[in-house]
Amino acid sequence: MHKKTLKIALIRKNYTPYGGAEKYLELVSRELHSQGHDIHIFTADPWPDAPFSIHRIGVLRKPSFLSNVLFASRLRKNMLNSRFDCVLSFERTFLQDIYRAGDGCHKEWLKKRGAIESSVKRFSFKLNPHHRILLYLEKKCFENSKIIIANSNMVKQDILHHYPVPEDKIQVIHNGIDLNRYRPAGKEQKEALKRSLGVVDIKDSRIILFAGGDFRRKGLSVLFKAFSLMDRKDLKLIVAGRPVNQRYAEEAKKLGIDKDIIFRGAEKKIEDLYAISDIFVLPTIYDPFSNAVLEAMASGLPVVTTSSNGASELIDNGKQGFVIQDPLDSGMLAEKISAALLNSEDMGRQAHIKASGCSIEKAVDKIINLISAKGG
Repeated sequence: MHKKTLKIALIRKNYTPYGGAEKYLELVSRELHSQGHDIHIFTADPWPDAPFSIHRIGVLRKPSFLSNVLFASRLRKNMLNSRFDCVLSFERTFLQDIYRAGDGCHKEWLKKRGAIESSVKRFSFKLNPHHRILLYLEKKCFENSKIIIANSNMVKQDILHHYPVPEDKIQVIHNGIDLNRYRPAGKEQKEALKRSLGVVDIKDSRIILFAGGDFRRKGLSVLFKAFSLMDRKDLKLIVAGRPVNQRYAEEAKKLGIDKDIIFRGAEKKIEDLYAISDIFVLPTIYDPFSNAVLEAMASGLPVVTTSSNGASELIDNGKQGFVIQDPLDSGMLAEKISAALLNSEDMGRQAHIKASGCSIEKAVDKIINLISAKGG
C-alpha cells in the first residue's frame, strides 16, 4: 500500500510489560516493521526480542522528575546528527515531528486526581518537581510538534481546554489492536480454559473481569464497593494486571467480598481471561484510551466504564455496555454491572461488531498517512 520505505524514529522512555502505552507502541512498531519501514526506537530501557534498531539513552532512574528531563535533553543530543523521514514521539520530548499523546493531558489528569485528594495533596501538586517538569515538557511538546495525535476525542478536548493549540493541529486516531488475538470464545473453549487456568471450581459462576496496572487510577476500590452491593450468588470477580498488594487484599476482606475475588496478577495471555469472562468493568478516574476496553469488546464482552475513559467513545450506552458519568458512584456502577450481566450475550455480540473495525493495521495506516503528509 505504501511504496516508499520510511526511516522512522519512535520515542518512548520506559518499557514495562504492564503498560498499555508500551504495549501499543510495540504493536505499532512491529506493524510498521512488517510493512517494510526502517524502524528505530529511542528508549532508556531494553526492549526484549525487538526485530528493529534499539537506541538506549542512559538516564538516572531516580528522582523521576530529573530522569524525565534528562531523557528529553540527552535524546535531543543523540538525534542531532541523525536523519529520519519522521520522528514520532510517544513521550513528552523537545523535538519530534509528530507527538502521540497516548498518556493523555497531564494537566487534566491532575485536575481529575485533585477531585479525589485532600486540599493539602492538591496544593502539593504545584510544588512537586515531578509534575512541574511534566507540565513544562507537555507545554513544549505541544508547541513544537507539527502534528499531535490524540487517541480519543476526550484527549483532544482536554488539550484544547488547557493549551492554546490550534484545533486542526490535533488528529484523533483511536487505538487499534490485534483482532486475531482477541476474539469471542465458544462454550467448549471457555471450559477448557477454565481448567487450564485452574479455576474449574467457578465453572458455573458468572465472571466479572477487571484488568489494569494502576489499581487506584483504574478504580478498583470503587469496583470493590460496587461488588459488595451486588447479589454475589454464582458471581465472581477476577482482578488482573499486576500482583495485588496488601491494601487491596485487606480492603476486599473488610467489605466481605474476598471469598468471591480471584487475584490473578500479571497475565501474559490476558486473552484467556477475556475468554472465560462474561463482562469487563473499568471504573477509571482518567484513561486517555484504555486498550483493555477495546480488547474486551473484541473478545465479545460488554463493557462498563466511565466517561473519563477515551475508549468509552466506542460504546453506545446500553448497546455494547454502559458508560457512567461519575467514576466514584459505586451504586450506579453496581446497577450497570447487573444490567450488563442480564444482557451480556447480546451486548457482547454488539461489542465485538464495534471493535472489529479497530484493527492495529487501520490505526497504523492512519499514522503512516500523517507521516507521509506532514512528517516526512
